Amino acid sequence: MGKTRAERLMENADGFDAIVIANDGEPFLDSSFWYVTEQKSGCFENSYAVIRKDGSMDVIVNILEEETARTGKGNVRVYHDRDEFVSYFKEALNGCTKVGFNTHSVSYAAVMGIKKLTGLEFEVTDASEPLARTYAIKDAAEIEATRKACAISSKVAKEIPDYLSEGVSEKEVAARMDARMRELGGTGNAFDTIAAFGANASQPHYMPGDYRLRMHDVALFDFGTKYDRYCSDMTRTVFLGEPSDVMKRAYEVVLEAQQAGIDEYRAGAKANAADLAARKVIDESEFKGKFIHSFGHGIGMDVHQPIHVSPKSEQVLSAGNIVSAEPGIYIPGVGGIRIEDTILITEDGCERLTDFPHELTIV
Repeated sequence: MGKTRAERLMENADGFDAIVIANDGEPFLDSSFWYVTEQKSGCFENSYAVIRKDGSMDVIVNILEEETARTGKGNVRVYHDRDEFVSYFKEALNGCTKVGFNTHSVSYAAVMGIKKLTGLEFEVTDASEPLARTYAIKDAAEIEATRKACAISSKVAKEIPDYLSEGVSEKEVAARMDARMRELGGTGNAFDTIAAFGANASQPHYMPGDYRLRMHDVALFDFGTKYDRYCSDMTRTVFLGEPSDVMKRAYEVVLEAQQAGIDEYRAGAKANAADLAARKVIDESEFKGKFIHSFGHGIGMDVHQPIHVSPKSEQVLSAGNIVSAEPGIYIPGVGGIRIEDTILITEDGCERLTDFPHELTIV
């Protein structure tokens, strides 16, 4: 039997006596809690996973979350009052002198509250790095969930031309895409859907507005769904009617740049190689300097996880990493082009998990 996620986490957490992952209400939800417990739903009000050096894990929850907690991994301990809560934490952290927390997600009040309630003396340490190293390499269940999320969003990507007609608004198309992903089995958006028409497409993180599609406009869509908590991430760019020559040329350059970057994706490769290959294609074209973000990022339960496929990244890719491949060209006042896929890194290359027509598409 393979190692649990909790055991793999502690192998990456040298020097830690324990790691505490807290899952509270918004905005302090932490996907790492669901990662280590492998729960499929619920369990977030005052819920804690305490993983000790040997990889054993207590899941400390109140009565509200007991049923859900028992569907996952770990030794579930249900508290009914403050005294029980304190008792369970004291037992779980007994003898620990260095305790890690995911500082990207937990509140200062929660960390200090645990110290104060238990009366234990331990050093509080940032555990975000060992967490990131652990969930960067996906297991078979994670890959399968991501495949299903990608299949759903890929179907919607192929349908996009059917959603477009002169006069439809960005908000209307984004809403239709969101509803369609749910109809196909998605359990929520991976992030807020971007639908950007015309000159608005030059803003990489544009929020859909009331602008209505016009003939010859570019239409850019960046979207993803979740399946069993795992995200897909993709961008498709199409045109309503014949585009301008500059937008045509930009599209072909981005398409070439994406393939150049994907060709560098394999286990053991430097993460920056893909970015540099794609950037070289764009910077050797008339669009030098118009690629204004990195080529990719890690994808998992969160749509952005800390694998940095950027020019200065010093990371090395591993089989089981799931990353995006998303070069773009952005021309303020004119429009933008981005083409993005979700990619699985393998020992001898990579696998594109998303699927849609990549050639220039005119609706």
